[in-house]
Amino acid sequence: MKRTVLVTGANRGIGLAIARQLAELGNSVFLGSRDLKAGQDAAESLRRLNLDVVPVHIDLTNAATIDAAIDEIAKFGRQVDTLVNNAGVLHEKPLLELTDAEIGDSIAVHLTGPLRLIRSLAPKMVARGYGRIVNVSSGWGAFAEGMGGPGAYGVTKAALNALTVRLAKELPSTVKVNAMCPGWVRTRMGGRGATRTPDEGADTAVWLATLPGNGPTGGFFRYRRPIEW
Repeated sequence: MKRTVLVTGANRGIGLAIARQLAELGNSVFLGSRDLKAGQDAAESLRRLNLDVVPVHIDLTNAATIDAAIDEIAKFGRQVDTLVNNAGVLHEKPLLELTDAEIGDSIAVHLTGPLRLIRSLAPKMVARGYGRIVNVSSGWGAFAEGMGGPGAYGVTKAALNALTVRLAKELPSTVKVNAMCPGWVRTRMGGRGATRTPDEGADTAVWLATLPGNGPTGGFFRYRRPIEW
C-alpha cells in the first residue's frame, strides 16, 4: 500500500538514501530540508528516476517552518503516515565550550523539533489506525555505549532516545515509534573513513518505517537488531 512519508534532513547523506529507498518502494515522499534549494535539487534528482518525491522546507530550529511544512503537505491532499526524524547537527566542541546558540541548535534539531512534528502528526495517525515514526539516533546517545561523541550531540541524541521510549508508552501499538543507529556512515558528518555507505546506513530506518502490524515499538535498533539504551 502506498503511504505518505516525511523525511527530515533528506537533501543528502543518510536522509537522501532513506527518502530514495522509501520512494522506490512505491511511497509518496516529502523530502524535508533546512536548505530549501538543496532540498529542491535533491528532490529533482529523485524525480528524474520517476520517483514520487516533493521537496518541503523544514528548519527544525524554526517552529514556523515546521507548521508551514505540515500545512503545505496538507495542500497536496496528503496526510503523513510515516515520519522519519533524520535531521542532525554536530558541533564538535566539548559541552562546556558550546555557545548558547549551538546548544539551542542541538536541542531543537534532535529533540524539540522532532517532538513538534510528532505532536502535530501523531494524533491523525492514531485516528487513522496507522503510523510509523522513526527517530534516527546514534550509539553516542546510548548510556550502554558510554555516551560518546562530542559536546551536545550525545546528550541530545540520548534525549531523542528517551523521547522514543516515552512516546511508545503514550501511543497505541498501531502507531509504532522506534529509534535506530545507522552505524558509522560515509557522510559529511561521518567522514570519508567511515565503514558504511549511506544506503547501508539507511537500511534499518527503512525497515522500521515499513514495519508490519506485529512489528516492534519503543525499541532501539542497529542493523535491524535490538541494542541497549
